[in-house]
Amino acid sequence: MKDAVLRVPGPRLDQMCASWQNGGFALFNLLIPDHAADAFSPPRLPEPGPWDLLVERLLGGLSRWDAEHFLFIAERGYLYEHNCAFFPLYPLAVRALAEGAFWPFQGLLRPRSRLLLSAVLLNSLFSVLAAAALYQLGCVVLRRRRVAFLAAVLFSLSPANVFMAAAYSESMFAFLAFSAMWQLEKGQSWLSGLLFSLASGVRANGLINAGFFLYSRGKCFALQLQGGSGSVRKLPPLWKRLLSVASSVVLMCTGIFLPFALFQYYAYVRFCGAGTALEPPVPKPLLQLALDKGYRLVATDGGKPPWCSQRFPVAYSYIQDVYWNVGFLRYFELKQIPNFLLALPVTLLGSWAAWTYVVANPRHCLTLGLERRKNGEEGKPRAGFCCPAVFVYVVHATVLLAFGFFCMHVQVLTRFLGSSSPVLYWFSAHLLQEHEPLLWSEGTDCQTSAPRSEKPLRGRSPGSCGKGPLENPLLRLLLNCRLITPLGKCVLGFFVTYWLLGLILHCNFLPWT
Repeated sequence: MKDAVLRVPGPRLDQMCASWQNGGFALFNLLIPDHAADAFSPPRLPEPGPWDLLVERLLGGLSRWDAEHFLFIAERGYLYEHNCAFFPLYPLAVRALAEGAFWPFQGLLRPRSRLLLSAVLLNSLFSVLAAAALYQLGCVVLRRRRVAFLAAVLFSLSPANVFMAAAYSESMFAFLAFSAMWQLEKGQSWLSGLLFSLASGVRANGLINAGFFLYSRGKCFALQLQGGSGSVRKLPPLWKRLLSVASSVVLMCTGIFLPFALFQYYAYVRFCGAGTALEPPVPKPLLQLALDKGYRLVATDGGKPPWCSQRFPVAYSYIQDVYWNVGFLRYFELKQIPNFLLALPVTLLGSWAAWTYVVANPRHCLTLGLERRKNGEEGKPRAGFCCPAVFVYVVHATVLLAFGFFCMHVQVLTRFLGSSSPVLYWFSAHLLQEHEPLLWSEGTDCQTSAPRSEKPLRGRSPGSCGKGPLENPLLRLLLNCRLITPLGKCVLGFFVTYWLLGLILHCNFLPWT
């Protein structure tokens, strides 16, 4: 199995998609004028040179919207209060690469250009690694190599792929989260905990990943209690097992929450403290931007922010509330109907995935998967999307979906789920594998039954059968799009349409997910 995994060409497809995407960014950025959006856009300091203008011309489309925050933080640190909505690990990685690999170019390129190049390079790498980690995770959880591979290929054409390429933290978070889930499935708890901890230093929703470890430990303990009498005698006393489970859970959850707590403490010291003489002077254009836009600067004589006097001074929740109006049902307004329509496909797909799983495993869901499998249930699926191992991932995706729909700017649901949960790709791959005759196999991974038409299928090499690399199922479907079912057209249409619209709209400051 390991040899087969190493031969799967998923990363090559992801690299190819990344190349097309970056080329598309440059093309659409040149052809379509930028929209005058009311977004964070700090002045460029110092004045750009000719090579900086070239980099901006080619890759400037990757620095729109929130990417401006990440690049500004990587260059200037957390200068404005609302910058603290963006977690530090990704900007630190971008800064480290810019100071390291692109140090020889400091005479030609200003810091922002080097940071943008670093962000593009890093995100290309993290996208490839995330696709590989998703494939490995799918092989362990789904136990169907073909479905796992198709899911990883779909990730390469993700509806949220524009944010995987732009200077956003989504690709880094997806890599860390999928890798942590994979290591936890393999029983590597400490390595999984480390990766989950790093993920919570990239995005705030990384805190929810603590649920995977809680469930894993709770399930093991529950199944031990239900073991036979012979197995119980071999186990330590109940109190020792309880102590072991509780201590490991507390330790791991502390590690996952620690980056968040440290960052909030850093924000408190920076914006609620008295300030120090070592603080570098703020350039006048940035001071003027703060005055014009009402941004709060790092600790000054203008008074402390309101959140500093709270019992638990958490900058993140205050900033989301005041600057972005994030809260329960706050987005439920008539003027937001277009944004709800943007989020409709991923909402329907996520809800359908949860419903499909619950209908296939009602007892397993009612008992939270903590009941030992009985002999009468041996006929239940042990592989594929509806297998018992997928339960915790469906719960995780459903929690994210519900939270995002009711408490966030709903248009971000696509990238929120697309970078955090494998379920979006697993369920899409499940639907295609179950309903597309072009992907059906008989006996082996490569024996694919042809449809009734006797025309040769495009995208399939005659010599690709056997134990060699898996051929590209997505390419076969796209090249034979007239032969696929209406359901397959809807699923692939969602992925391709959002992938393409993201390229066109995002790079020109037009509203997107």
